[in-house]
Amino acid sequence: MAEEAQRKPRLPAPHTNGLSKPAPPPAAPRAAPGGGAASKKLVIKNFRERPKLPDNYTQDTWQKLHEAVGAIQSSVSIKYNLEELYQAVENLCSYKVSATLYKQLRQVCEDHVKAQILQFREYPFLTQKWRCTDSLDSLLFLKKINKCWQDHCRQMIMIRSIFLFLDRTYVLQNSMLPSIWDMGLELFRNHVISDKQVQNKTIDGILLLIERERNGEAVDRSLLRSLLSMLSDLQQVYKESFEQRFLEETNCLYAAEGQRLMQEREVPEYLHHVNKRLEEEGDRVITYLDHSTQKPLIACVEKQLLGEHLSAILQKGLDNLLDENRISDLTQTYQLFSRVKGGQQILLQHWSEYIKNFGTTIVVNPEKDKDMVQELLDFKDKVDHIIEVCFQKNEKFINLMKESFETFINKRPNKPAELIAKYVDSKLRAGNKEATDEELERILDKIMIIFRFIHGKDVFEAFYKKDLAKRLLVGKSASVDAEKSMLSKLKHECGAAFTSKLEGMFKDMELSKDVMVQFKQYMQNQSDPGNIDLTVNILTMGYWPTYTPMEVHLNSEMIKLQEVFKNFYLGKHSGRKLQWQTTLGHAVLKAEFKEGKKEFQVSLFQTLVLLMFNEGDEFSFEDIKMATGVEDSELRRTLQSLACGKARVLIKNPKGKDVEDGDKFIFNGDFKHKLFRIKINQIQMKETVEEQVSTTERVFQDRQYQIDAAIVRIMKMRKTLGHNLLVSELYNQLKFPVKPGDLKKRIESLIDRDYMERDKDNPNQYHYVA
Repeated sequence: MAEEAQRKPRLPAPHTNGLSKPAPPPAAPRAAPGGGAASKKLVIKNFRERPKLPDNYTQDTWQKLHEAVGAIQSSVSIKYNLEELYQAVENLCSYKVSATLYKQLRQVCEDHVKAQILQFREYPFLTQKWRCTDSLDSLLFLKKINKCWQDHCRQMIMIRSIFLFLDRTYVLQNSMLPSIWDMGLELFRNHVISDKQVQNKTIDGILLLIERERNGEAVDRSLLRSLLSMLSDLQQVYKESFEQRFLEETNCLYAAEGQRLMQEREVPEYLHHVNKRLEEEGDRVITYLDHSTQKPLIACVEKQLLGEHLSAILQKGLDNLLDENRISDLTQTYQLFSRVKGGQQILLQHWSEYIKNFGTTIVVNPEKDKDMVQELLDFKDKVDHIIEVCFQKNEKFINLMKESFETFINKRPNKPAELIAKYVDSKLRAGNKEATDEELERILDKIMIIFRFIHGKDVFEAFYKKDLAKRLLVGKSASVDAEKSMLSKLKHECGAAFTSKLEGMFKDMELSKDVMVQFKQYMQNQSDPGNIDLTVNILTMGYWPTYTPMEVHLNSEMIKLQEVFKNFYLGKHSGRKLQWQTTLGHAVLKAEFKEGKKEFQVSLFQTLVLLMFNEGDEFSFEDIKMATGVEDSELRRTLQSLACGKARVLIKNPKGKDVEDGDKFIFNGDFKHKLFRIKINQIQMKETVEEQVSTTERVFQDRQYQIDAAIVRIMKMRKTLGHNLLVSELYNQLKFPVKPGDLKKRIESLIDRDYMERDKDNPNQYHYVA
């Protein structure tokens, strides 16, 4: 072949005698004259015979290489040039002695490695007790085995550099043969580390160093890194001999430690320790353990220190962490529990239970009613902050928090809804200086979140409507913008039907302003406009709360003005009926005292009482009752506000907080006050209790009507329906909580009133009666 003919053997010059020279190449073909060329075939011939190696060349060359390997293994200088040795290997490989050369090299290396085991037999191999009694002996042993390994690696690197040509040709072409480096690893594994005594003492020593480090002692980490790298390089020795024992000991260590520390330490301290342990083990993987050990090692620590104690940790300390708002500890709890299978789920359960239990204590205790809503808002802010900062805004925690709030807030029907309405009233009422417009808006947004959890929203509506009416009629609303903002939020949350009556109240107030402009123009054209400036609000009965009319004795000027307004209004709106609500009336009275003139903002009942003192300076309770016509309990509260409050325009005789029969009242001519216009509030306590009862009763009555209407609506559409299906439809349509027993009563009532009837053959089947 052409390739063989051109390749010349590289041999030392003194040994070239007797080699055949290659035949001279044939002459190149020439072109024939006249442009035509005779075609000739180019033939390249092989050597007539292969060049022969000089006698003893192979033996002499191996001797040199053997000496060089011996010098490397003995850590002495090599007397031959490395390039010359490399060339010698290449020459031998070129003449088909690669197999012999590989075997000879392996044998030399094997003999050397076998001799290394003798130095370790000098160390006494004791029982497991040496781990406790003779750690120094263990450390010296580890250093010696490490030196042996390091020397072996250094030697094999140098040997491979000399025999590189052999490694890259013959060994590479024979897949069954290990490379020179792998051969060295195999020899070290087979003749040193596979020795049971050496292997056991090596692994025992490594485990002892790791145990000492876990106990807080400083150890030689570079030695550990080198030895564990050795076991890892020796293929299955790390996995089969070291890792298995290492994980078993780790498991035992942390199982015992977890049991002990759970008894000794508080939860935050224990969790801090767990976190520290996890960081330490992670650092070990980075520093000296094989990366493949990380997953089983960390899983072992998590299981023994966390997984086995999940419920115990939460039962022992979660409530305290939440009560004390321990943000950093709660963050750590969430992070650690998220690492363990089932950890988040059990944390979720305890989280939900805590919210329900804590929230229930706020809602069910009547003694806390005064502060219930503020406490609910504060609690909601707290759990929101914990979810955002500690629980990483986890949707599962958010959703379960909402479910838990809905559960506990409805454990006490109606009352939370009533108190939320009262709380909104306190924030929207004039004189509330606690918040700016922006802060008030934020408070209303938070209120709406709590409001969403309530089932009986009709209770809220009833109380909200009653309080809104007072704010609008008495001019107590802090801000029209805030009122309309709240209305908008309710409309967005509950729909237009929920707020239609509330919106009607605002429309009535705006229309009333227009009516009063026209009425004042009308009064200017009267021959006797009078001294009283009358303002009337026209309220559509369906929009406003139901007020019980109370007949009282107005003075002649008031009666005359009422008639004038009645004629004016009905003249413009024929067919309408006006009903005066004296309980909602209020006035501004001018009065003269020794100190000077004052003005009083008072209710209509207070006005009637005070106007009596234009006719005399002293009247008895019975005189006032007969003259004013005010109902007994209402009159007693009215006189209390005038004679027993802060602004005592009247003097009660005898003195006392309560108004009794026979008490006399005297005009207080010496009355003094720093303000010119003074508002005298009506005593509201008993009235409020009565109002609450009546409002709740109205809501209950409205619910009866809504249930009846829903039943009739469903039956009219379906004509025939079974009891269970009817109840199911009602639950879907009704927007307030209702018990099955209440539904059954309403069905019975409608059957009695002939809106529907029972099937003759099936008492659980109903038919609509057209």
